[in-house]
Amino acid sequence: MTTLQKILPIGFVLFLCAALTLPAVAQQQHARIKIDIDRTIGEVDSMLYGNFLEHLGRAVYGGAYDPDSPEADEDGFRKDVIKAARELNVTQLRYPGGNFVSNYHWLDGVGPERIPRMELAWHRLETNEFGTNEFMQFVNKIGAKPYFAVNMGSGTMTEAQRWVEYTNVKEGPYYAELRKKHGYEEPWNIKYWSLGNEMDGFWQIGHLNAEDYSKKARETAKVMRLTDPSIKLIAAGSSNFRPGANPMEWNRKVLEELKDVVDYLALHIYVGNPNDNYYNFMSTPLVLEERTKIVKGLIREVMSRANRGDRPPIKIAWDEWNVWYRARAGEAMSGDRALEEHYNLEDALVVSGFLNAFVRNADVVKMANMAQLVNVIAPMFTNKNDLYKQTIYYPLQLFSEYTYGTSLDVFVDSDSYDTDQFYIGLGESQTQQKNVPYLDVSATYKDNGEVIINVLNRHKDQAITTDIISQKGTFSGPFEVYEVNGPDIKAKNNFDETKVKTEQKSAINASGTEITYSFPPHSYTLLKGKIVTD
Repeated sequence: MTTLQKILPIGFVLFLCAALTLPAVAQQQHARIKIDIDRTIGEVDSMLYGNFLEHLGRAVYGGAYDPDSPEADEDGFRKDVIKAARELNVTQLRYPGGNFVSNYHWLDGVGPERIPRMELAWHRLETNEFGTNEFMQFVNKIGAKPYFAVNMGSGTMTEAQRWVEYTNVKEGPYYAELRKKHGYEEPWNIKYWSLGNEMDGFWQIGHLNAEDYSKKARETAKVMRLTDPSIKLIAAGSSNFRPGANPMEWNRKVLEELKDVVDYLALHIYVGNPNDNYYNFMSTPLVLEERTKIVKGLIREVMSRANRGDRPPIKIAWDEWNVWYRARAGEAMSGDRALEEHYNLEDALVVSGFLNAFVRNADVVKMANMAQLVNVIAPMFTNKNDLYKQTIYYPLQLFSEYTYGTSLDVFVDSDSYDTDQFYIGLGESQTQQKNVPYLDVSATYKDNGEVIINVLNRHKDQAITTDIISQKGTFSGPFEVYEVNGPDIKAKNNFDETKVKTEQKSAINASGTEITYSFPPHSYTLLKGKIVTD
């Protein structure tokens, strides 16, 4: 018998030995979040909560527009989709693509005679029954702003100019009068226009190198702005991050050539979990954040030599982003049922991580578009008679409902982990993330004292007890608590059952400078309350 065994009961000795040999990750965490309302990043733009509607699969036909459905309104639009989109607080909607736009000619989709075309990007027949004016009817029904993309592949600068004339000029020239002849007396006044889509991608119809794209974009921008000087223009930044590509060189050249011309640079990212590694997958929003910071540096350098008059510096538009990997090969990539991804809880958690990253970079990220709105890699899914909200709907809805104001530079102290070397998705580049915090946090503050704290607990198994500390002012009154979670990380929703959703939890009675809250495993939580500084 050892000396220790003589002194202590044998049961306690065994317990102590077991505790000392447990892996560090299994120990109960106690984390800290420090909120300082003087440490600001930038204003959160409502345009972060945008979405996307492309002529692809059942996004338009059978999704937004379905005259044969019992859910159709008098104009053929799905009432359930409109309701769900309004509840999602979609602030702006990108249209009509996407890869589709690089062979789309807008005149085919206006007026009484519509011209069916072979659709070359997604391999289907495009009837053009739904076009410019139908989209504007739909976007007005859901209460969003329109964001159009022009054809920089097979299209010409004249075609782009005439589209701006058709939509934005009140009267006089031919295409303005043509709109009126089509039954739309007043112009639509579309403010946001992107100069093509993913033009750095070899898969894009009309793919160009950076120099040739910039030349075409500059001249197209010129005639579009001469038609309507008030429009905002978005350049096609990098979308090709495949192994062997040089996306930041593309961004550098496009920014240099268009530094006096455009208002945003568009970036795209899709991630996935094809190898079923939860912790690798949870880290993928940090890749977006790394790319954001690199492009922010490129913009800052180029803006030091720009001549923009009184126009602000170029900002970043992440105008395509989402989880997409299941329906990304073979038959799932084309036809009338293309890209119908069905999401689970871990996908929703990754979406909350993306949204946190946008808020943490609110000084430079001023637009974002989840791709897409309905049926196609989307937060809502329909059949002929019904609709259900996918798991990814709920974090986006919470952010778009509450997360506004000034983004704060939050201090977070939590345990962390390292990932393997892994591909962030199908056809994407590799990464290896070090010191990934289990708690991923963003926060905003308004002048009325309202503070919003968004917390993703990446840990699959453990709740994380956290001290939330105000470094200026005191927490006051009840804090509302909203949580997105489910029974397990693979839980999905369907037409019959909603396993993952937002639940309002018991409020926290807050006073003083500290709140303690335990964030459940595999959860996203939003806290809404006040900080009083008087």
